[in-house]
Amino acid sequence: MTAARLSAVLLCAGVLVALWQAAERRRAVRRAAELLAGPGAPGGGRTAGREAVARRWAAVRARPEWLCLPAAGAVALLGESPLPLLAGALAVPLVRRRLRTVARQAGREAVAGRVVALCEAAGGELRAGGRPGPALAHAARRTGALGPEEARVLAAIGFGGDVPQALRTAARREGAEGLAGLAACWQVAVDGGAGLAAGLDRLETALREQHARREELRAELAGAWATVAVLAALPLAGIGMGAALGAEPLRVLLHTPAGGACLLLGCGLEAVGLWWAARIVRGGGGGVA
Repeated sequence: MTAARLSAVLLCAGVLVALWQAAERRRAVRRAAELLAGPGAPGGGRTAGREAVARRWAAVRARPEWLCLPAAGAVALLGESPLPLLAGALAVPLVRRRLRTVARQAGREAVAGRVVALCEAAGGELRAGGRPGPALAHAARRTGALGPEEARVLAAIGFGGDVPQALRTAARREGAEGLAGLAACWQVAVDGGAGLAAGLDRLETALREQHARREELRAELAGAWATVAVLAALPLAGIGMGAALGAEPLRVLLHTPAGGACLLLGCGLEAVGLWWAARIVRGGGGGVA
C-alpha cells in the first residue's frame, strides 16, 4: 500500500470514528433529555439534538484554526499524498497565533474605549455636582474600565488610599494606558486644587483623537494588507488554474522530484515574502496593524 493510499485510509478512518463519536454523544444527549423532560414532552430529543449541534458549532467557531486539517485532508485526497496533511498540521499553530493577535488587538481597542467612557462618565458626574471619589467610583462600576484592578481602586477611593498609584497600576493592562492620564489629573486636582472635571474633559478629548488617528491609520493599512493577501493567494490560484486546464499540478508537485523541489522552494519564498511584507506594513503602521 502506497503512502498516499495509507493517508487516505487513515483520514477516512478518522472521519468515521469522529462521526461515530458524534452520533453516540447525540444519542446520549437525546436519551438524557427525554429522561429529564418526561415521556409526555414532545420534541425533547430533537431540541436536545439541535442544542448539541449548536454547541459543536460554537466549539468550531471558538477554535477555527482546526479547520486547516479538513482542508488539508481534502487536498491530500486530491493529490494522493500525506504532505498536505503535514502542512495543515503545521499551519494550525500559525493560524492560532494570528487569530490570537487579532483578538488581543480587538480586546485592546475595547479596553481603550471603556477608558474613554470612564472619563466621560466621571466628568459628567462631576459637572452634575458630584464629589470626585463617588463620581469616579460610580463611573468605574458602570463602564468596567478598571478591569481586575477595580476593587483596588475602589478601596483606595473609599478608604483614603493612594488613588493615583492604584490607577497607574490599572494602566499597565493593554489598552488601559489612558488611566495613567486619569491618575495625573487626579493627583493635580488633589495636590494643586485644579478642577478635575476640566482635566477629564481634556483627557477624554486627547484619547478620542488618539483613537481616531489609530482608526485612520488602520484604514489606510487595510489596502496594503489586502495587497499582501492577494499576492499570497496567487500561487494557489495558479495551481487551481493548472488543475482546471488538466495539467495535474498536484501530481507534479507531490510525486516528482523536480516538483517536490519546486514546492519546497515556493513554500520557502512564500513564507519569506509574507514575513517581509508584514514587516513593511507593520513598520509603516508603527505597530498598529
